[in-house]
Amino acid sequence: MKALSEKIGAVAPSATIEITDAAKKMKREGIDVISLSIGEPDFATPEHIVQACSDALARGETHYAPSAGIPELLHAVAAKCRTENSIPCGPENVIVTCGAKDAIYEAMQACLNPGDEVVLPDPSWVSYEPCVQMAGGRVVHLPLKEPSFQIDDAILEKVGQKTKMVIVNTPSNPTGTVLSKASLKLVADLCEDYDLLAISDEIYEKLIYGKEHISLAALGDMAERTITINGFSKAYAMTGWRLGYAVAPLPVLRQMMKVQQHSISSPTTFVMWGGVAALQGDQTCVEAMRKEFEARRMYMLDEFASMGYTVAPPDGAFYAFVKMEGDDMAIARSWLNDAHVAATPGTAFNAPGWIRVSYAASIPTLKEATRRIRAWKNR
Repeated sequence: MKALSEKIGAVAPSATIEITDAAKKMKREGIDVISLSIGEPDFATPEHIVQACSDALARGETHYAPSAGIPELLHAVAAKCRTENSIPCGPENVIVTCGAKDAIYEAMQACLNPGDEVVLPDPSWVSYEPCVQMAGGRVVHLPLKEPSFQIDDAILEKVGQKTKMVIVNTPSNPTGTVLSKASLKLVADLCEDYDLLAISDEIYEKLIYGKEHISLAALGDMAERTITINGFSKAYAMTGWRLGYAVAPLPVLRQMMKVQQHSISSPTTFVMWGGVAALQGDQTCVEAMRKEFEARRMYMLDEFASMGYTVAPPDGAFYAFVKMEGDDMAIARSWLNDAHVAATPGTAFNAPGWIRVSYAASIPTLKEATRRIRAWKNR
């Protein structure tokens, strides 16, 4: 066999999926493992969304859809972004994708040339850098200062002649940080001064605790240079539906359309009707889930504090990012093999010395998980 792609060979596998798969293997072997390693709400998709999808199937919505998405969903997304996020856009600025990850991948493919540099604030989600690499670009890492993990003037030192793009993620996976207006304004000024693009990943925007979500594209003229990424998996418990979207300037959107047309063609037709119902239906289901996550958040903060651990302030998402003393990879393996609790090492997020613990699980499950971690720590 001839040599395979060196570009793909250089990409690391997803550490979050790797840990989850290891935990699943142990479960299949009969071991009682509690998995807190993956970002998946444990709630069922709200019934009215499921019903909308079922109705679409029943009326025969099983054929090809327009590549950008069905018009009803394009209009619903644009209306949501204008009213909730203050992003000036129309349906022509929207592309519906197979999950938010697909939107990020397409944006990188559409925007980057070989050798282009992308500034990535760390800690950062595991798939940003591989998406940049697969598009031929190179990541320039920007370590954020703990425990606040806000963007400061240090970002200025990361911009060079090859810089093409900046990535922001608010609320953050893995830290739960909600970027302040000052941090976002710094990014906006940088992009305008150096003619840069920005990707703003806002998939956790509905899951915030006591802070305000601000969209980067709502600041100044940033809608003209920002690709806003969002989707349905976290707020509406629709991970398996694989439905996301991007809102972007027209030149970027046209490029993304080419990538989509020659790869997935379009998202699943009947699934998109579930997205319409999610955006246009009763939002009390989202608030109910957010409140439950908030209760779990407080429980986990109290438990880790009582064990002597430091946790980054989780103002959004559903993760406790816990500071470790020692090798986070070794500790995560020990938690899994000895305490039978699966969590993701911070090294996967370019943050060695931390572990990400998902609290997208019931309180009884979290109580048992923290009991095991406490016993492991006190052994």
